[in-house]
Amino acid sequence: MAQNHVREAEKTAVTSPPSKASDSLGKITSKSGGSPPPNPEDDPKAPRFELWPAERSFSEVLMDKTMDTVGDLLLITRRTLRELPKRSRIRAQLRKLNNKGAKNGNAPLSLKSDKPIILVLGSGWGAHSLIKVIDTEKFEVLCVSPRNHFIFTPMLPSSAVGTVEFRSLLEPIRISNPFVTYIEAECEVLDVNRKLALCTSTFAYENGRKPQFEVAYDAVVVSVGEQTATFGVPGVMEHCYFLKEINDAVGLRRRVGQCFELAALPGTLEADRKKLLRFIVVGGGPTGVEFAGTLRDFVRGDLARKYPELMDDVEVVLLQSAQSILTQFSGGLQQRALDTFRKTGVAVRTGVRVIAVTQDQVVLEGGERLEYGVCVWSTGNAARPLVQSIAGAVPAQREALQGRNPAAAKLAVDPFLRIAGVRDAIALGDCSRLSGAPLPATAQVAGQQGAYVARMINKGYKLGTGGLDQPFPARWKESSDQEELEYFSKPFAFLSLGLMAYVGSDQAITQLEAGKASFSLAGYLSFLLWRSVYITKQVSTRNRILILFDWVKTRIFGRDLSIY
Repeated sequence: MAQNHVREAEKTAVTSPPSKASDSLGKITSKSGGSPPPNPEDDPKAPRFELWPAERSFSEVLMDKTMDTVGDLLLITRRTLRELPKRSRIRAQLRKLNNKGAKNGNAPLSLKSDKPIILVLGSGWGAHSLIKVIDTEKFEVLCVSPRNHFIFTPMLPSSAVGTVEFRSLLEPIRISNPFVTYIEAECEVLDVNRKLALCTSTFAYENGRKPQFEVAYDAVVVSVGEQTATFGVPGVMEHCYFLKEINDAVGLRRRVGQCFELAALPGTLEADRKKLLRFIVVGGGPTGVEFAGTLRDFVRGDLARKYPELMDDVEVVLLQSAQSILTQFSGGLQQRALDTFRKTGVAVRTGVRVIAVTQDQVVLEGGERLEYGVCVWSTGNAARPLVQSIAGAVPAQREALQGRNPAAAKLAVDPFLRIAGVRDAIALGDCSRLSGAPLPATAQVAGQQGAYVARMINKGYKLGTGGLDQPFPARWKESSDQEELEYFSKPFAFLSLGLMAYVGSDQAITQLEAGKASFSLAGYLSFLLWRSVYITKQVSTRNRILILFDWVKTRIFGRDLSIY
C-alpha cells in the first residue's frame, strides 16, 4: 500500500493543480485591505536579471556579512530568552495525526497554523544554518531529515582514528532550535505543484513497515546534500568505507583496529599480514588527504607503541586519478602536501584509475591489483534520488541539466537561491548549482547560503517562482501615505575566506583569500591556524569545549585503541 502511495504521488508531481496552500507565500496582499495588488510576475516593470553575476567588492560583501551576523546573534539571543511552550500547536496536531494514521500508517499532515509553514528537508550545513537563523515567531518551521543531528563533517577523518570523539562533532536538531519541529524521516517525492512532500519514516516497526505521511507546506527548502559517487565502479558500495556520516567513521575505526588485531595473531602468514596492514585511500581531495594524514599519525603515534613488531608491514596508499592531489589549492601547496606525505610515509600514486574493487583487492586500469585490509572511497559526490526526480520533472531543470547524466544532477537556482521553474522553493548546498556563477561544493558555501535565505524570509520577502527571467522576491513596504511594492535587491554573494587541509604530522596547508588577493601558508603555523578555525566554526560552545578536551586528552594519553 505504501509503495502504491509513492507511485501515485510521483505521477502527480507536475500535473496536479495547485492547492490553496500553494499561494500563501507566493501572493502579496495589501495590508490596507484594498484591492489586491498586481502579481509581481505579471508586472512588466518588476526587476529581472539582465547581467549575472553581478560584481561586488570583497569589502562590501564582508561588511554585509558582518552586519548580518550581528543581527543573527541578536535574533538567537532573543529566541533563547523566550519561554519554550510545553507543546506547541503544531506538535499537538502531529500527535493527533499520528494517532489517526496509526491504522494504515499514512497520515496526511494538513497542518493548520496562523503562520506560514516552512518545510526544511535535510539537517546538513545549509539546513542547520537556516534553522539557526529563521525567525520562528513569524514562521512555523518543520524539519524532515533521516538524520536528527548536524555533523561537523570536516572532522570526520579525525574521529575515524580517535583524535576526537564522535559525539563531539554532533548537535541534535532539537537543540539547534527548540522552536523548530523535527521529524525523523526522508522525503521521497516532492510535488512542487501541489506543495506536498511525501515522506517515509527512517525507522520501521517489528514487521518491517515504515510509516508514510504527507506534509503540505507554504515554502520548501531542499538541503539534502549529495551521496557518495561510485562512478559505476563495481564493488565500491559493497567493499569500501566512506566518510559521509558518523556511522561511516565508527565502522572505519572499528575495521582499522580489527586489521591490526588479526595481523598480530600468532601464526598469521606474512602475505596475509601485509594485506591486512595495507590501507588504501581512493581520492586526493581534502577528505581523502586528511584521512590519509590522520591515519598515518595514528599508526606512528599510537599503534607503533602497541604493535611495534607490525610497523615494517604497515602501508598507507593514496590513489588519485588526477596528476596531483588537492587540485583546489595552488601548485606550491600541492607540492608541499606531497613532500609532507613522502616524509611521513604515505605512498601517493597519481594518474591512476580504479576500475573495480573486490573483497580484498583494488583493481587499477591496466590490470594491476593491490591487496588491502581497508579501502576508503573519497572520490566525489552524486545526486540523491529526490534531486534527480525534481530535476527530471521540472522543465526548467531539465533544460539546465542539458543532457548530462542524472546522477550528476543539481538543482539550478537563481541568484536568490530559488529553484528555477518552481514556486516558493529554495535549494541550498551541494544539491544546488547557482546559474551562471557555480560555487564550490563546500560546507562554507552551504552555511552562508542557509543564513542568507533565512534573513531574506525573515524580512518578509515572498519567494515567487525561481529563474533568471523571473521577478525578484518582493514585499509590501509602508510609506507615509500608501503602500508600495519593494523588491529584494541583494543576490547571494559568497564570501570566500580560503581553503585549508591537514596533511599529517602536525602539518597543514592554508590558502587564505581576500577578494582577488591570496596568501599561502604551510607547516606547523598553518596547523595551528587550521585548529583555531575548526574550533571557531563549531556550532555551539558545548562542541568547542568537547573538541578542545579531546585534543588535550589525545595529546596526553594518546588515542583510544578499543574496538567496539
